[in-house]
Amino acid sequence: MNRRRPQRSAPGPLAPEDAAKRAVAHRAKPGAPPGHVRLVLTLDLRRGLAEHLSAEAIRSGRNLEAVVIGLLEGGAKQQRGKEKASP
Repeated sequence: MNRRRPQRSAPGPLAPEDAAKRAVAHRAKPGAPPGHVRLVLTLDLRRGLAEHLSAEAIRSGRNLEAVVIGLLEGGAKQQRGKEKASP
């Protein structure tokens, strides 16, 4: 049987957005809601920060993952706002 090697993309660095799309496509699995992905991360946190985040989750009635996702989304929105504001 004649097996062909997959074609490689053109040499050279990728734009960060293209590299991110490729990385998510490789590492993430489809999520439950359409348009979401399941990306498993292992976080190495200081104990105090882990306890603080856990307490916040308990106070808000959410799970720890929801608290961390909220922080990541808030930080991403701030970063996008800064990028749009800079000339």
